[in-house]
Amino acid sequence: MNPIAWPDPARETHFSSWLSALQQRFELRPETLSLASQDASSRRYLRIERQDGSSLIVMDAPDQVPQMRAFEQVAGLLRDCRLHVPQILASDEARGFMLLEDLGQTTYLQALQQASPAQADRLMRAAITALVAWQAQGDAALLPPYDEAFVRRELDIFSEWCVAREFQQQWNADQQKWWQHCCDLLVKNALSQPQVAMHRDYMPRNLMVCEPLPGILDFQDAVRGPIGYDIASLLRDAFISWDEERELDWAIRYWEAARKAGLPVGDDFGELWRQIEWSGLQRHLKILGIFCRLKHRDQRPHYAQDLPRFFAYAIKVSTRYVELSPLTHLLQALQGGLVQTGFDLR
Repeated sequence: MNPIAWPDPARETHFSSWLSALQQRFELRPETLSLASQDASSRRYLRIERQDGSSLIVMDAPDQVPQMRAFEQVAGLLRDCRLHVPQILASDEARGFMLLEDLGQTTYLQALQQASPAQADRLMRAAITALVAWQAQGDAALLPPYDEAFVRRELDIFSEWCVAREFQQQWNADQQKWWQHCCDLLVKNALSQPQVAMHRDYMPRNLMVCEPLPGILDFQDAVRGPIGYDIASLLRDAFISWDEERELDWAIRYWEAARKAGLPVGDDFGELWRQIEWSGLQRHLKILGIFCRLKHRDQRPHYAQDLPRFFAYAIKVSTRYVELSPLTHLLQALQGGLVQTGFDLR
């Protein structure tokens, strides 16, 4: 078992003291501490075994006091919807440590990569059911708004880190106008949709295979935002892709369940599908920027391996809607030619 690295010795000392205070109460075995996962932020999760052979999770979130508070608040909102989130057993909010229930070691992403069509369908249907419950019952009024300034900040990550830093391109005046035109359209799409409780990262890496399905993680960034965003995150993921027939099947099942739950998704599935695609496009542009930022600023280059998937997602959508055609030209210019999307783009 590899030892846990602590770049900050003072933080390691604080952690050891905190864990020692909890050791007897929770029957912890500190010598079993191991890395469970690490996400794109400075936050990471450690797994620790107990005397009875079960395990718990430690969240290590340096300099993330607001996120710690949000985690506790949103966990309560999700539990109010009878959704499966880890129980918070202990926390040191000031220093960013939290002891959590362990929902297991199998993420949706891991399971879906090996699943049969029937198994994948079961997992995705459970995720859709949970999402509908969250949107229908979650108190969105208690969450920060995903407003125009928020959306534009996220889109700026793409132009700053993907365009200027990764591809070292400076857009001319016409290209800047094309970009602003597309940003305006994507902002309008986000703000014009019904606003509901939004996880903001409802993807297979943040869902766990456990009972009841699914376990839900990384919800501290939840906001009040467009209804099409979370289902887009689920269907068009950073690390696994589906053919469009399956995307549409699951999207229709979501639409039917949402209507039954009284959510304002309308009677026209085609309009909802447009909202989903445009929300996904906005998200994918942001992630292109974030993955490039992780590569250049944070020295985590492996994220850039998935850039082609996001260019394919983005160009597939931009070529489908004439209003977004300027974006197609911008994206293709970055790629130096046509990105394979599975569509005839002539």
